[in-house]
Amino acid sequence: MPVTSYAARSAGAALERHERESDPLGPLEADVRVTHCGVCHSDIGQIDNEFGITRYPCVAGHEAVGVIEAVGDAVDTDLLPIGTRVGVGAIAGACFRCPQCLSGRHNLCPNRDDTVMRGDRGAFTELLRVSDWRTAYPIPDAIPSEQAAPMMCAGVTVFAPLIRHGVRPVDRVAVVGIGGLGHLALRFLAGWGCDVTAISTSRSKEDDARRFGATSFVATREEGALAAAAGSFDFVLSTVSANLPWDDYLDLLVPQGRLSIVGVPPEAISVRPMHLLPAEKTISGGVPASPTETRLMLDFAARHGIGPQVETFPVAEINKAVDLVRGGQARYRAVVAFS
Repeated sequence: MPVTSYAARSAGAALERHERESDPLGPLEADVRVTHCGVCHSDIGQIDNEFGITRYPCVAGHEAVGVIEAVGDAVDTDLLPIGTRVGVGAIAGACFRCPQCLSGRHNLCPNRDDTVMRGDRGAFTELLRVSDWRTAYPIPDAIPSEQAAPMMCAGVTVFAPLIRHGVRPVDRVAVVGIGGLGHLALRFLAGWGCDVTAISTSRSKEDDARRFGATSFVATREEGALAAAAGSFDFVLSTVSANLPWDDYLDLLVPQGRLSIVGVPPEAISVRPMHLLPAEKTISGGVPASPTETRLMLDFAARHGIGPQVETFPVAEINKAVDLVRGGQARYRAVVAFS
């Protein structure tokens, strides 16, 4: 069966229609008829070969929502019936037998199937195949498809650290960057019950940040603003893909506080030992979430009415959506509608 996707044929090229033949379904595989797909900065990285690993033609995309159309013989259709509305994120399969998978950390599986790194099998497509049906997550009725799509990567990326690192409703938390990740982090943390401070370079997004749930705001270009907040936070979540003065951000933490980095800086993260060691502070990274964390995120978002602010584009305007994200102009997530 022919499948229509949208592919870049070289680094930075515009996306074009790309046809391929669908292989027979494996026993644990499932096909999702895609209705919506978010455009993430890491999709741009693949299209533009920022990481030096892209295979062309490149079909990017890893924030898909659609309907289960077909399943393999070993799929439990009591749990995933044909016609179920599901989301598929950055991980479309794992081995389910390594130590990481057996302890529920499928996102750390060394043999995981990364949706956006499959060459011409990414989610900018009308029909997306997952290599294991357990990575297709039923979407609660309360979440519209265009909002659910970005939550499959952006949403779980900022939600999972709250679970992993035991962030409490009584904690004071700062979110660095008010963009596609940061605005969702503010909404989740406000729903979590935390006192939330937004940190950005200027005050241009202050009104938005407060609307998303921030109770305080720090503009780092204002002289002394970052230093004045030193020692204020139990947890700092950095969502920006930029080099930061990391020592200054460690100084924001209380003793034994944690700096969680989920944005991808272009250069090495460097800190001075005396900013890290004496107060037993911690720096941690994050990758897309486990199945358990993803289901918890969807349930929490549905119960609290949390979702991203999106701009939706018909598939005929997919390159407009890609260019918006490439230029950092999305407010705050771009979503492509396939139907």
